[in-house]
Amino acid sequence: MDKLRKMLPFLGVNICAFYILPFRIVYTGSAIFVLLVEIPVICFVTALIYGIKRSFDLVYTLLVMLIFVPTIFMFYNESAAIYILIYGVHSLIGNFIGYLIFKSKR
Repeated sequence: MDKLRKMLPFLGVNICAFYILPFRIVYTGSAIFVLLVEIPVICFVTALIYGIKRSFDLVYTLLVMLIFVPTIFMFYNESAAIYILIYGVHSLIGNFIGYLIFKSKR
């Protein structure tokens, strides 16, 4: 439980990105920018910082993926399900790079 509590600030940033940024979508171009640029960068950076501060954790990546699932039904359609994997991969890579930095600092 303590581990999850330490993840909450980082997951909170992802929650804000997943649930607030879609309101900026006005047309197809802005949707592509939000889905393919803004949200992946946020997923990567938060996972990188989490990895630097807390080390590597696969559960973090799985939670990021799980948090995105409801947005598919709220803001998009089923074709957006591929973004679960895309954001998971960005989170996994960011967390792993953060882990390498964490490990090198020790």
